[in-house]
Amino acid sequence: MTEKSKTKKGYQRGLKSRHIQLIALGGTIGTGLFLGSGKSIHLAGPSIILAYLLTGGVCFLLMRAMGELLLSDLESHSFIDFIARYLGQDIGVVAGWTYWICWITIAMADVTATGMYMQYWFPQMPRWLTV
Repeated sequence: MTEKSKTKKGYQRGLKSRHIQLIALGGTIGTGLFLGSGKSIHLAGPSIILAYLLTGGVCFLLMRAMGELLLSDLESHSFIDFIARYLGQDIGVVAGWTYWICWITIAMADVTATGMYMQYWFPQMPRWLTV
């Protein structure tokens, strides 16, 4: 350890590229992913691949920009801090609550998808039981 790392407390950049890739892979695979993809492919056909590629490209660029922004100031804890700093405290509060509501909505969608999967394998089981 260097003298600087012994005296300075804070964040440590110890993740390797493979760690970040596995975290990203684990974050994208969820119960709702397969259910939503199946319904989308059924409705739109193979053209949905183009929509997924476009959306994936936009998300990739957005995540790269957010990563650069977060690494520019290690004292900030999330993107909400940057929104509050650059767009105002009120917009930061709205963005934070919107982010929280989105996570609650996603959690409910995952719970519903889990119930649908379990009902597929066990048709007699009521959907609410697995929830």
